[in-house]
Amino acid sequence: MRRMAFGCVLLLVALSGCTSRFIDFAPDEEAIYDQPIEEVWPLVRTYFSENGFTFREAPGTASLETEWRQEFAGSKVAAHWHRYLVIAKPEGPHRCKLVITRTARSANKALEAAGSDLIWGVDGRTLDDPSGLGSAVVMDAEAQQSWGDNNIVGESQQGARDMVLEWKVFRKVSPVLAQSAKKSNATPDVLVMKDSGIECGLPILGLGKLARPGNVVLLGELHGTQEVPHFLAQSACQVATQGIPVTVGLEVPDTNQARLETFLASEGKEEDWAKLMESPFWRSPYPDGRNSEGVVYLIEALRKLRSQGLDVKIFAYDRPPLEGDAREEAMARKVMEVAGQSQKRALLVVSGNLHPRQVKGLPWNPDYRPMGHRLASLLPNVFSLDVAYNSGSAWICALNKEQKLDCGVKPTKGQDNGDRYFVQLFDGKNAQGYHGIFYVGTVSASLPAVHQGVEPAGGAQATIPSAEPSP
Repeated sequence: MRRMAFGCVLLLVALSGCTSRFIDFAPDEEAIYDQPIEEVWPLVRTYFSENGFTFREAPGTASLETEWRQEFAGSKVAAHWHRYLVIAKPEGPHRCKLVITRTARSANKALEAAGSDLIWGVDGRTLDDPSGLGSAVVMDAEAQQSWGDNNIVGESQQGARDMVLEWKVFRKVSPVLAQSAKKSNATPDVLVMKDSGIECGLPILGLGKLARPGNVVLLGELHGTQEVPHFLAQSACQVATQGIPVTVGLEVPDTNQARLETFLASEGKEEDWAKLMESPFWRSPYPDGRNSEGVVYLIEALRKLRSQGLDVKIFAYDRPPLEGDAREEAMARKVMEVAGQSQKRALLVVSGNLHPRQVKGLPWNPDYRPMGHRLASLLPNVFSLDVAYNSGSAWICALNKEQKLDCGVKPTKGQDNGDRYFVQLFDGKNAQGYHGIFYVGTVSASLPAVHQGVEPAGGAQATIPSAEPSP
């Protein structure tokens, strides 16, 4: 579905004459310029130049490809690189559009969410594109090389059309072209508050419908994967860059709250890591996935976002040694307390997928009231999502045949719904008390952050045991 939008100017504080429906962070319509390519393209080049990108161009074409740019530089777990391919295409004799494709690579396998369908049409080295700019041939060749001066070979890559950036460029360029803003009700389902050099990954489809001020989103996870913490990190980034303050809740003992806050406000140096990791929580003899390297990645990513000026907070809400109903009540009260103090913030609260359920009862206990059921009776806007994923592996603690707790990398079975993260809502709650799902692609095991005495700050990681073969 496409609608026309002409020079609708979004300001930081007010929307001057524009009606923004802001249903989602990912727009579902193209930005169309009411001017020909030859008028638009010089301003597009200026936009990327002024935003710190270096780029190369194919001779005689309105297309450019930026050089790789590193984000979260210096982070032990969150650093990654990205670049853009920008192509201007005509839309009739006097109009045009931009098609922007974003490619990201990382040495961290947690970022492996590759999307292979690139919609721009340059294919190989041709007479009008002798450099092969953006072609599959050149992309494949570059994938075998190091990344410029960083000399890092990618473990993962993702590429897809970035319509959010297309609209950001449009809102900068179109006022200059039009000189006066024109009113239109055909604006995209995204509100970009300001230009930002912060890279948040591909927009998570459906996230913006729930991650709103005053909403509490309960995310029921499979412990011990790399992908769920990465989903939370990208979600927090995308919410915060929309100008919405965000608070992330972790199923971590609340005795760690001071350490978490101190680390978030720190520079992430070796001594800062040491203070964070000195808690007994990270050294449990039975690590169940809540104290994994992936969770450390999430905490580090939140620290990086905060250090770049985004309004990001974190809180711990588990209450050991409580169990059963007493534990659910204590966790619900803690989340309710934070929500009461955060009415203008979006809360993203992750836990094992039993706790967010908004129905009473379990097969072995019909009177059991999960945290989600309790919160729904206390707060107006509580939404529960169950995790969905493709088959892979996870670090899981489970009873073995001898009824002893066995922790390690285990195979997981899921359903393939592609590689891109998304949120999908049901028509109301299902029988398990969920409003929908959040999908994280193929899952891969995340080891304990402290394994045999090795900490993330030490520069080494534990050896990953082989996953047990599927039966």
